[in-house]
Amino acid sequence: MTRTIGRRPMLGVAMLGLAAGRARAEVVERQARLVINFSAGGVMDTVARLYAERLRGLYAPQVLVDNRPGAAARLGIELVKAAPADGTTVLMTPETMMVVYPYIYTRTLRYDPQRDFIPVTGLSSFGFAWVVDANHPAKTFAEFVDWAKQRSDVPYASPAAGSTPHFLSVEMGRELGMNLVHVAYREIAMIFADLNGGRIGAYMTVVGTAVEQHRAGRVRVLAVTTPRRVASLPDVPCFAELGYGQFTADEWYGIFLPAGTPAPVVAGLHGAIARVARTEEIQAALARLEQYPVDTTPAGFTARLASERERWGPIIRASGYTVEEG
Repeated sequence: MTRTIGRRPMLGVAMLGLAAGRARAEVVERQARLVINFSAGGVMDTVARLYAERLRGLYAPQVLVDNRPGAAARLGIELVKAAPADGTTVLMTPETMMVVYPYIYTRTLRYDPQRDFIPVTGLSSFGFAWVVDANHPAKTFAEFVDWAKQRSDVPYASPAAGSTPHFLSVEMGRELGMNLVHVAYREIAMIFADLNGGRIGAYMTVVGTAVEQHRAGRVRVLAVTTPRRVASLPDVPCFAELGYGQFTADEWYGIFLPAGTPAPVVAGLHGAIARVARTEEIQAALARLEQYPVDTTPAGFTARLASERERWGPIIRASGYTVEEG
């Protein structure tokens, strides 16, 4: 069952335009679960719990986080696809699984991001950092490019094969004439060990992963992909100020509902999230995680996903990278 949101909570969605036209906003009257497709304990899990706690009473009587990792983060998405479209099962996922996966799982993907889900909103965004060992001869990104061009190939790592950092590095290598060779790892600790040992030349990772290592002098961050410098790394330039605006990129944690969810429920969830996102408490908590709040309507989030597919599709196809199982 659902109930209509009162006037005050509707402020955040009063101007929300949905495909079916203007719709009143409703929230669910039963316990809801926020399914995330990664294990407990990470940054994504922390962000999910920050929001779930504050959505209690705004969107549902209780909002519980349900960690469903597995199958390269596809398991949780498949679970939400099959859930009743009544607003009680909500998906939180990095947008990579909705943007990149259709290009790399060309035969085995068991969901259609555009057909099986309704994009509701982004929750937060984060950028990436190009990292080298602290003793690397390159002190700047320009020096790294010169260094890399003198070698037949440069092994590098990313958080995961098939991720945005993976393909952003592919784009960098192709445009700047560096033969960057991706190396897949299962553990972040091993990446830093091999970076410090000189077995890989660089690491493209989430900014938050590199901050403490950079501050401690164990690695050197040469550039970040955010539009501006990040407060936690004031000495590190962004690619845009170095003249490489094409390497500006970020990842969003996004919220989705199963296809067929009534428009008023979609509006209710968006409005509740928008109210939470505007609080100083949430914005401060996200900043501590090197995250940036995202404020967008369902239409705006849908447009964002379409733009990202248009950007990354040709790069992924040109790389020839695919993953097939079974």
